[in-house]
Amino acid sequence: MYTQLPSALQGLQLPLRIRLWDGQQFEFGAEPRVTILVKDPTLMAELARPSLDLFGSAFVEGRLELEGSLSEAVQIGDQLTQAFGHFAQDDDDGKRTAHDRSLDATSISYHYDLSNAFYQLWLDREMVYSCAYFKTGQESLEQAQQDKFHHLCRKLRLQPGDYLLDVGCGWGGLARFAAREYGAQVFGITLSREQLALARERVEAQGLQDQVELQLLDYRDLPQDGRFDKVVSVGMFEHVGHANLPLYTRCLFGAVKEGGLVMNHGITARHSDSRPVERGAGTFIHRYVFPNGELPHLAMISAHLSDAGLEIVDVESLRLHYARTLEQWSERLEAHLDEAKALIGEHSLRIWRLYLAGCAYAFARGWINLHQVLAVRPLADGSHHLPLTRADLYRC
Repeated sequence: MYTQLPSALQGLQLPLRIRLWDGQQFEFGAEPRVTILVKDPTLMAELARPSLDLFGSAFVEGRLELEGSLSEAVQIGDQLTQAFGHFAQDDDDGKRTAHDRSLDATSISYHYDLSNAFYQLWLDREMVYSCAYFKTGQESLEQAQQDKFHHLCRKLRLQPGDYLLDVGCGWGGLARFAAREYGAQVFGITLSREQLALARERVEAQGLQDQVELQLLDYRDLPQDGRFDKVVSVGMFEHVGHANLPLYTRCLFGAVKEGGLVMNHGITARHSDSRPVERGAGTFIHRYVFPNGELPHLAMISAHLSDAGLEIVDVESLRLHYARTLEQWSERLEAHLDEAKALIGEHSLRIWRLYLAGCAYAFARGWINLHQVLAVRPLADGSHHLPLTRADLYRC
């Protein structure tokens, strides 16, 4: 039986082929490079109002299959939603999640306690799960992550003997690097038991146990006696929630001594009202990848840092660096699909494949950003000891 495609699909020029469950197929360009195999007939009616969440969910749940480059499929999916022009805008419903300790611990465990071996398939050797720093764009992922560590430590003006707090320390790569390369004493915290176990193993294997202490601890339980010389938070505040940002920034302020520096490195929203990514992409991320995650705009986190008493002294966007990082992560995962499937199963693997490729596209398109915000807790007289210029950051 002949199936009619939605009218908005007709006349499109894309390197796309759609093949239906009954063998019918439709080509939208002379040389299709991506094929969408529709396995569920009911999906055709839903395509009358498409969104990136619909395409993503259908792929994850096995209602459609993809042949060809996943990154190119993401781009074509975006072009399809644009072609309809009336996709659902249900991402920004004005609701905010009430983050408490139990919810945050559960959300972190869902994402980060998946499998250390899975992450090892596509992360660098140090297992750095955050934006790398590409000086020329030609660096390997391993080199770019080491350069990111240097960039952070230089911005913090880290010195031997400094007591560094690492909020959301992950697998401990930055903590070990700061101790080994800069002579710092490091206290790191995480809510992921899987991450903590492997991070502690690596600290001991590298003989850094006298310099690095890692604990399972909520940021709300950090000591507030100003004991730390420097504070770094990488890829953490996205999980805090908008409602808790004032508390989060006050905790950073209370942890660092007068004259000390605080570095907040994290993903930020494109829109000043901090609404999620549009066209259904944000809905997909919240449902499948980062439950209860909320991205603040740069203006929002800057306001809360300032209100907490911290003076912002430097802001840098690394959006294009994160696009390149995610592209490499996606390529590395695609090269190890059989091993990944054995570790986490087909359903979870579909989520991660689409998440990495989709986020690379989102950063490249400017739908989201990544900002490093450096702040100082001023001395009592309002002064600080930072250099007058940034020249010291870029000396080899």
